Amino acid sequence: MTKEAQLSSLIEGTQATIEEVYEVQAGQLQLDGMSPPQVRSEVREVLNYILALETALARVETLPLSLRLIRETHAVLLRGVRGQEQTPGESRTSQNFIGAPGSAILEATYVPPPANEVMGCLDILEKYIHATSDLRSLVRIALIHYQFEAIHPFRDGNGRLGRMLISLLLQEYGLLPHPLLYLSAYFESNRKAYYDLLLGVSQQGAWEAWVRFFLDGVALQAAAAVSIAQKLRDLRNEWRDQVSRARASANLLRVIDALFATPYVTVGDVQRLLEVTDAAARYSVDKLVKAGILEPVGSSNYRRRYRATAVIRILTEAP
Repeated sequence: MTKEAQLSSLIEGTQATIEEVYEVQAGQLQLDGMSPPQVRSEVREVLNYILALETALARVETLPLSLRLIRETHAVLLRGVRGQEQTPGESRTSQNFIGAPGSAILEATYVPPPANEVMGCLDILEKYIHATSDLRSLVRIALIHYQFEAIHPFRDGNGRLGRMLISLLLQEYGLLPHPLLYLSAYFESNRKAYYDLLLGVSQQGAWEAWVRFFLDGVALQAAAAVSIAQKLRDLRNEWRDQVSRARASANLLRVIDALFATPYVTVGDVQRLLEVTDAAARYSVDKLVKAGILEPVGSSNYRRRYRATAVIRILTEAP
């Protein structure tokens, strides 16, 4: 989820690394009240993406995938970051367009429907999401993603929300029990084709080319997800065997397992995880540092973070 958030935001020009995001998350830092030098605005955008997706996944447990849920998710996505002045959670009331920075609407690459047609378009899209169809679900998701991007219903955040919609639909249609497949890595590495093929549907009705591109991406990212999962599993088993041979306590095994959810930790994180004293948590961290599993980050001892570098390396390698 973190990698998807980082890459989907990168497509929109947000420059934040996955390591920066994990480092901010370490220690369960609260974003509210933190000054910009502590958390860069670009990192906040990625963190908002994660929070928005988590919020949406929780909401679909009790609320159908609907326009209401999409608006709520959009409000979380833009809360307190770039675009927050663009009426988060509300459909646009003015004309927008896609074009080069600083260009006029007459120079636009694509002009979405006028504002007074947005709600009607979204209503039709919502009905299609829940309608029965002879098309395979993955094909329908490709069509829905295009249509959402073509409507461009918000003043900002449409690209990220449209890609987030793919993750939600994979669960909505029962293709995955959890959001395990993310396409932003594929879209980012094929960014020009991604935009050109979406535009090709609008200008030429080139649906088949877009759907084939989308399905190729699903196949590629599915294989990449399996490969990454296998590497992480093998690394986890290697580390567990390493500390077991050293007859270390079961607490170290629990910390190791936690590193595969959050590869940056603080002593405070370990203390909360194990429900032990600060000294005991520090002892566990020191043990993992000596084992080469964790390494300290930065020179300051205050709220020092520790990184599971091998996990980060697997997560950031090219698919």
